[in-house]
Amino acid sequence: MLVYDKYGLITKNYTQEDSVMDGRLTITEVAKYVGVTPRTIMRWEKGGKIKRSRRDWRGWRFYLKEDLEDIKKFYESTYEYNEGDGVVMDMAKGTLVSVILALALALPIYSYAQQANSVSEATSQKAISETRSTVDINLASLPAVQAPPASVAEAMKYTLGPDDVVEIEVRRHPEFSGQYPVNSEGKIEYKFVGDVIVAGLTKVQLQERLASILSEYIIEPDINVRITAYLSKVFYVVGEVNNPGKFYMKGNTITVREALVQAGLPAVGSSAMRKCRLVTPDSKGRSNYRYINAYALLFGGDLRQNIEMRPGDVLYVPSTIMAKLIRVISPVTNAVSSAAGSAAAGASMVAVGL
Repeated sequence: MLVYDKYGLITKNYTQEDSVMDGRLTITEVAKYVGVTPRTIMRWEKGGKIKRSRRDWRGWRFYLKEDLEDIKKFYESTYEYNEGDGVVMDMAKGTLVSVILALALALPIYSYAQQANSVSEATSQKAISETRSTVDINLASLPAVQAPPASVAEAMKYTLGPDDVVEIEVRRHPEFSGQYPVNSEGKIEYKFVGDVIVAGLTKVQLQERLASILSEYIIEPDINVRITAYLSKVFYVVGEVNNPGKFYMKGNTITVREALVQAGLPAVGSSAMRKCRLVTPDSKGRSNYRYINAYALLFGGDLRQNIEMRPGDVLYVPSTIMAKLIRVISPVTNAVSSAAGSAAAGASMVAVGL
């Protein structure tokens, strides 16, 4: 940089080293040191965020070392320069703006979180832990859900098993009538007769067997059998549905669509309906997986997805990425909303005091 005297003559070549030694820095040097552009420095000055540059007798900008430290402090922290006081003060104004923006962004997320949490709370209680490659489901912790009444066709085809309860009525012979639970061996303890194997029989087949047995004691026995509790066959619907749990089957099979209806249908907005999985255990204890597009089934009428489920099957409806994200940040949004409520209450108290 060339330096001129008052007559306009060049007195010396003023280099960068000379400016540093002299304690004076140009705006370009300050910007390079801080890591911004000179235009940014000028914008900070215009906005009153840093002290304005000094001027020499020619009107050229220059900064001293203490000015450089103030600019660096402003750049590396949340402070701004108060030109009236000449000191560095805390950017309370900027912090308040940041809080307001955070609240504005958090409110729609919070409303979505309320919807997602209505399902997520039920899901978390069912001890579902999902990783990138596996989903661990604790079936023992799932609640039993009351199933709708069985149709006539289902009741006729249903085969008895352990824990089922049957009601046997023998007309004109109440001593042979009553309710009998099926034990773990698939038998009922029938009065005056003993154990009768009923596992694998329909109620019509059980009537014929009892008629054959009682014909030794009664002439032409008139028997009616009714299943009062269907408890031997269960299936599970877990994940992002409105009513997850363990369901008792009123038939030997149930379709995926009917299973989803009994589970309250997938939760809109938080369920990945196109990526449902049907888990079927085999005789060797291994699990076979099959993907189900519940969206195509429920909204597109694709009956190819309406697969029959068998006892022990698990239908898993996964969460969307957004729902998983909401469950992670919902504690933060709750804390922010609580803090905002406290701040609003404090501001109202101050306003009343004023």
